[in-house]
Amino acid sequence: MYDTQEPLRERALLIGLERPGHDKWAVKDSLDELRELAVSAGAEVVDLLSQKRDNPAAPTFVGSGKAEELAARCRDTGANMVIFDDDLSPAQGRNLGDILGENVKVLDRTELILDIFAQRAHTREGKIQVELAQLHYMLPRLAGLWTHLSRQRGGVGTRGPGEQQLEVDRRRVQEKIHRLERALEEVRKNRRVERSGRQRLHWPLVSIIGYTNSGKSTLMNALTGANVLAEDKLFATLDPTTRKLRLPNNQNILVSDTVGFLRKLPHHLVESFKATLEEVAEADLLLHVVDVSHPQAHEQIEAVEIVLKEIDAWGKPTVIALNKIDRLEPDATVLEKYQREFDHAVPISAKHGGHLDALLDEVANQLKERRVDVTLSIPHDRAKTIALVYRSGYVTAREIENGNVVLRAQIPKVLASELKPYVVDEDSQPL
Repeated sequence: MYDTQEPLRERALLIGLERPGHDKWAVKDSLDELRELAVSAGAEVVDLLSQKRDNPAAPTFVGSGKAEELAARCRDTGANMVIFDDDLSPAQGRNLGDILGENVKVLDRTELILDIFAQRAHTREGKIQVELAQLHYMLPRLAGLWTHLSRQRGGVGTRGPGEQQLEVDRRRVQEKIHRLERALEEVRKNRRVERSGRQRLHWPLVSIIGYTNSGKSTLMNALTGANVLAEDKLFATLDPTTRKLRLPNNQNILVSDTVGFLRKLPHHLVESFKATLEEVAEADLLLHVVDVSHPQAHEQIEAVEIVLKEIDAWGKPTVIALNKIDRLEPDATVLEKYQREFDHAVPISAKHGGHLDALLDEVANQLKERRVDVTLSIPHDRAKTIALVYRSGYVTAREIENGNVVLRAQIPKVLASELKPYVVDEDSQPL
């Protein structure tokens, strides 16, 4: 038997609140971003709606009248999904479900982002982190799964089972959360082991960060040939990738790609993805990719900075890559504006490879204080020490004198103290 019935096409209405004192354009921008998220999740957006309110209505978020209007709009457009641009409380979700009907799915922004993350996660680590965020989101909403019991008639044999089952489900969800947290702690331990192995190389870690769809993966591929998936979608990639890169000044670095950031990024996700975001917190330099062609580029920069503060990565040395300059008009002044406002900002086109040399020069310039120029005289039988210099630094000259291997090299400052017994040039200065 083959099921020849086509899967139900998901058609979505999007709705946001326009509040006094808030820029109405901010509501439009946020709804436009919600539309991109919905399309990335695979839904067809049939309409964008907004409502002016001082504050969300406690029972239905948008008020009972607007909720009835949404139900009518769903019938007229054939929409089978309504997505709200803010988080809904469990009660609001249940009440809206009753008004809109069982054939209309009610989602909020967090649920939509969690769904996208679930689609994009491919590694075990990513899947654990997404499932953990989903369970944290689901736990306070479990009561909504048992509203069907309230439609039963009262009397003997109908009291209690719903509440008992709810408690069982809560306990099971909490137990699963604990199991996933233990698994995630194992992931963190493995990451610490990997990180300690990398630290033995003494290569600086440069973490590529930025708003989702700003071009981080495209830049990663352009710099390192990493073959990371790069699509014109929000959250096209979730799983981090780390690659080696040699800078123009012959310094070896490790470049790590990270998950994209977003305005209104759900707290559950920030918490669950801390194992991944530790790469950002441990980085020696942040390479912040900005889609300079986006009309809300400045707001996107601020959204990234908010997340950096949440993960204790704020204040690190940063180079800003003003990406997608190929999309700007020839007479655009936006580049000058951002270069005046931000130190160490370099205009680039990751897609076409424009000005990447200038970007790498700026990265090298920011990291140059981490290295010194030394002359080392190492006994020839100290093969491991000689190999360490070659592995962690850059050797510019090699000679044999009195049975010793004499190396002129650029080495990390942190390695200089370890190699101090072999240094013959005490006047070493930073490069």
